[in-house]
Amino acid sequence: MSLQIVIMAAGKGTRMKSQLPKVLHRLAGRSLVQHVLHTAGRLAARHTIVVTGHGADTVESAIAGPGLAFVRQMPQLGTGHAVQQVVPQLGDEGTVLILNGDVPLVAEATARALAEACAGERLALLTIELPDPTGYGRIVREPGTRRVLGIVEHKDATPEQRAIREVYTGMMAAPAAWLKRSVMALKNDNAQREYYLTDIVAMAVADGVPVVASPAASETEVLGVNSPAQLADLERRYQRAQAEALMEAGVRLADPARFDVRGTLSCGTDVEIDIGCVFEGTVHLADGARVGPHCVLRDARIGAGAVIHPFTHIEGATVGAGALVGPYARLRPGAELGEEVHIGNFVEVKNSTLAKGAKANHLAYLGDATVGERVNYGAGSITANYDGANKHRTTIGNDVHVGSNCVLVAPVTLGDGATIGGGSTISKDAPAGQLTVARARQVTLAGWTRPQKQKK
Repeated sequence: MSLQIVIMAAGKGTRMKSQLPKVLHRLAGRSLVQHVLHTAGRLAARHTIVVTGHGADTVESAIAGPGLAFVRQMPQLGTGHAVQQVVPQLGDEGTVLILNGDVPLVAEATARALAEACAGERLALLTIELPDPTGYGRIVREPGTRRVLGIVEHKDATPEQRAIREVYTGMMAAPAAWLKRSVMALKNDNAQREYYLTDIVAMAVADGVPVVASPAASETEVLGVNSPAQLADLERRYQRAQAEALMEAGVRLADPARFDVRGTLSCGTDVEIDIGCVFEGTVHLADGARVGPHCVLRDARIGAGAVIHPFTHIEGATVGAGALVGPYARLRPGAELGEEVHIGNFVEVKNSTLAKGAKANHLAYLGDATVGERVNYGAGSITANYDGANKHRTTIGNDVHVGSNCVLVAPVTLGDGATIGGGSTISKDAPAGQLTVARARQVTLAGWTRPQKQKK
């Protein structure tokens, strides 16, 4: 099937009360229109065209990518007018699938079924029955035969028509050549003086083009976003669906209402996730991993049996099996923790590897460091890895003990089994198996008094 996709993304979104174009507001970590583009990208279309208008430069720069074309609608005079702008870009063969950039959760299967219902021969409308259809165009059917006769917009509907619960979702698929002819014949003789794409339904009936309704699987996938309240509602619907899928797979969530996935989360068996956790990018939790409350994990891999204690932030990092991290720890990109590593409260690790059994339990910083097995890294100690222009690496051998409040001035190497006395500033390599201390001699000054404020 030859398929062309048009995504409508020209609207201002006045009810969002924001300077940001509506389609760029974010749901589950991605903009609304990016969700639609992701679905479109799985349909193997010949090409995809996005209609922009309000904030066109911003929208186009935010989503530009290979194989994506843009057409601008200036001014915005309705949905039919938007498709009119696309006509010169459309070929005459196959099916044109029209999706909405502010309806982010339409499923791939639903969009594919809509295109297949058209098959290059019929006008297929994506419809659904809603308990409250306010604001949607109503599907008007012929009494008795139930044949689709047209769509009437809510604002133009009679009281009897407004009682109809079957609505048009704003998405359709149409034969390409027929669509091009029909949209160019649209009139704007309506209450809003706009060109309605829905008017082509009556044209199809008059032309003898079969009109079919393709039902959506759920209300959630056809809900549009027109206000912050609607965006928040759709966010919770989406997150609840993610939570239910994980729980169905055996993940234990303390409260699925306080859980957010803004990317992809995969889990092994016996995984436990407490309240308020956010997962961004691509995250994997291996068998038996436990994540405490209010943690943020982005692009991370957590090993089997590892425990992430509360209020920990992990980004671009790997945590080994049986490791303990947090509370209030931060793992930055490039952090790689081996098995049974302990990273405690207010410890930050960046671009560093810690081998099996290494510990940094309190108030410490490890940046650009290679840390051996069973190292004990003291409270208040840091690697001074940046000289103002370049980063340098610190190498800490196996079984090293670094006392509290030490500064390791990179590049520097601490040999296996070395001990660094508390309060030391180490700027030269420390030999293996020996105690190295680098601090000023303690002095007491007799007769010294604190400065006093001068009385006026």
